Amino acid sequence: MKINKGYIVLGLVLALSLFFGLTAHADESDRSTTLTFSQPIQIPGKVLPAGTYLFKLGSTDDLNVVQIFNANRTVLYATLQTVSTDRPEPTDHTVVALAEQGAGQPDVPLKWFYPGLETGNEFVYPKQKERELAQDKKQTVVANHPTVSDSDAMGAGN
Repeated sequence: MKINKGYIVLGLVLALSLFFGLTAHADESDRSTTLTFSQPIQIPGKVLPAGTYLFKLGSTDDLNVVQIFNANRTVLYATLQTVSTDRPEPTDHTVVALAEQGAGQPDVPLKWFYPGLETGNEFVYPKQKERELAQDKKQTVVANHPTVSDSDAMGAGN
């Protein structure tokens, strides 16, 4: 049986492109996102000073745990429980919904969406804090874009 060399080359090219296509997306599995805040932010249990932080899933098996590190992953500031939340349409950028607590108070991250996904993570706060945050003005921040202030761009009612 005679095998055409063209089929072998085509098969190798296809196999290599599939291999490199899978490895190029490997960093998306933990949804690592670097976010810089110009003001302090309050997460469950603590206030983080203005700065750059890495948000990532705690595990690819449990999408409802988010870890927050310093920018170079040497200090873990928090491992937080979240619940899944949806938005009407995915964007090509990271999106964070914040609650503005008022003058002198740090903003509070409510939701975090990874680029290209409709489902994101909504941070879980104690019941009393959730009631307080429900009264605060909401702000939607799209990474590398100006601030958008509205309460329904992220489905804030979800």
